[in-house]
Amino acid sequence: MKYPEVLLIDDEPIVGQRLKGGLEKMGCGVEVCQDPVKALDRIKEKVFDIIITDVMMPEISGIQVLEASRSANNGVKVIVITGFATSALARECMEKGAFDMIAKPFKPSDLRALVLRAAGELGFTELK
Repeated sequence: MKYPEVLLIDDEPIVGQRLKGGLEKMGCGVEVCQDPVKALDRIKEKVFDIIITDVMMPEISGIQVLEASRSANNGVKVIVITGFATSALARECMEKGAFDMIAKPFKPSDLRALVLRAAGELGFTELK
């Protein structure tokens, strides 16, 4: 059985630590990246099915990650997480091809539900 490869990008280490285990329990392969510059290199090296990215990060924004992800792999599902959810940001993310956006603070179960939906659209039906 193939499982979805997930890249989680957030400059706050606690976010990656909190979310990685839950995503792995669902059956995802998870890489966590705190440095968005390194994350862009990773996106060029490896095909990810789902990318979860924070918006506000030093050097590179989640919007830039979204654009780079979509140009590297048009089929990737990008979920944007942000502490600054505005309708303008949501609209920009959706126009640039984000799968969805979730506002911080969120419950890990809410993010898992989004990942499940994204994985389902990609044909991964065996996640829990």
